[in-house]
Amino acid sequence: MTENQIEWSMKRDELVSAVQKLGFPRELGEQIAKQLGSPKAMDRMLAYLYNVKPRTAELIVDEMLAICSDIETWHKKKAAEEANARYNQMLYYGLGTDDEDEM
Repeated sequence: MTENQIEWSMKRDELVSAVQKLGFPRELGEQIAKQLGSPKAMDRMLAYLYNVKPRTAELIVDEMLAICSDIETWHKKKAAEEANARYNQMLYYGLGTDDEDEM
């Protein structure tokens, strides 16, 4: 296993354990880890579980959905920033033409 896979596996195990300690089934923790997909996202969920100690599965799932939404929003923002940077570069330097290549 790679270092990333080991880290993901350890975070998943910690998340599953935290969910179980709150009295929920192991499968809930496994599905949440799968949906979150990254150790950083699982860290956010773990902080929520440790600090809030939610009493219902609905609250846990709601927080998972909020974290996933934040991640998606961040990805869209980064994509928009990249597109804007390329657009600005095109405005500044122009599109370039075949005539310039021949010179």
